[in-house]
Amino acid sequence: MPVIQVGLIDKTGFDAHLLQDTADALNVQVMRDLPQYWNVQATVRYIPDTNRIPVGTWPIYLVPKLPPGEGGVHLDKHNQPYSLVIGTPGDNSWTIDASHETIEMLVDPAGNRLQASRAIEIADKGVRDTPGEFQYLVEACDPCEANQYAYSINGISVSDFITPHFYDPVVTSAVRYSFCGHITEPRQLLPGGYISFVDPQADELKQILWLGETPVERTLGQANGLSLRAFVDGKTAELVANVRKTNPRLAAWNQAHRNRLEAVAKARAAAAASGQGD
Repeated sequence: MPVIQVGLIDKTGFDAHLLQDTADALNVQVMRDLPQYWNVQATVRYIPDTNRIPVGTWPIYLVPKLPPGEGGVHLDKHNQPYSLVIGTPGDNSWTIDASHETIEMLVDPAGNRLQASRAIEIADKGVRDTPGEFQYLVEACDPCEANQYAYSINGISVSDFITPHFYDPVVTSAVRYSFCGHITEPRQLLPGGYISFVDPQADELKQILWLGETPVERTLGQANGLSLRAFVDGKTAELVANVRKTNPRLAAWNQAHRNRLEAVAKARAAAAASGQGD
């Protein structure tokens, strides 16, 4: 299986050290964590020159804003995937978005992967199984995408993601439904996330979105020639961005972790310069 090369490319002016650290963390995630559950082989690197993107690289662009009605993952004129991520100065939660888009691009490059599983309906503060089947759009981060479910790799926040067991018919003991374990049963939706699906009876895309006190069901309609994910993202990205909350505890932990790593790096550099080595 060929190794997919993903490139993190900045168009906003972020600190190069943070960009390099983020690419390194994403590389660990896609090499260490993701392949435990999804059949993916990939690497991530930081590309400092926007004019020198290696052939075959799938780009993750950090941009100041998204075009109206557009979300993260897209296909270029050669049907190769790329992603757009909003980079906001002073808020490093963009690293979670970069992780989110990287994972979803790797799990479903074309953005049209559907998985049949039991149907769901809104029930109180959450969802539950109901008779019938839906065709779920395989969006590996959306059900657990809120910042409070992120985790840290070397002081960089990255997104939790579902496993293929998310679509299992029933709960099984000792099975993980999301990497961090926040999702504890198939087809569970967490606050701040959403699940998109095709209802065969209506033959159109629908979505259960949980941004307020309780989830709501939305009819998205017929996809308009875009990939299913691009269509869904265009209907959803702005809504999610407008209510997204930061994760101050994780941000503080990450900063402390990065400060310690930087202090160690400086001490080692000083020791090397004075000829003391390690």
